[in-house]
Amino acid sequence: MRISVALPICLLVASLCVTACDYDDDGYNEEYAGQPCEEPEDCYPEADTDAIEGDIECLSDRVEGGYCTHTCQDDGNCCAVVGECKSDLDQVCAPLESAPDNYCFVTCEDVEDEGTFCETYVHPEFHCRSTGGGSNNRKVCLPN
Repeated sequence: MRISVALPICLLVASLCVTACDYDDDGYNEEYAGQPCEEPEDCYPEADTDAIEGDIECLSDRVEGGYCTHTCQDDGNCCAVVGECKSDLDQVCAPLESAPDNYCFVTCEDVEDEGTFCETYVHPEFHCRSTGGGSNNRKVCLPN
């Protein structure tokens, strides 16, 4: 009896991950914010980069392996251009640590399970953490 109940549950979980966990060869999901990079030109390949509100940046000095993002003034600047975002994951505009600018990040605010959200939907080594930007902190998916 246990095996007959467990097998359908395992198959259901596996099928959900096939659709929600669409990782590329490096383990990253298909969202552009957070993708590894060496320079800004590596980021947002399907978007009209001239139309993106803010400067495209590769945060290689703050995130090991780089982190594709762009500067922003508010949450509405994130995913504002066709091709900038490939999923319906929410993004927020927030400072990162002591950087003078705000950047777009996939957020883990208001999600059901902060403990596994980033690992499941962004990258297996990302976690829900504060941006560390002083009074404007936001919860976002970043590596530790």
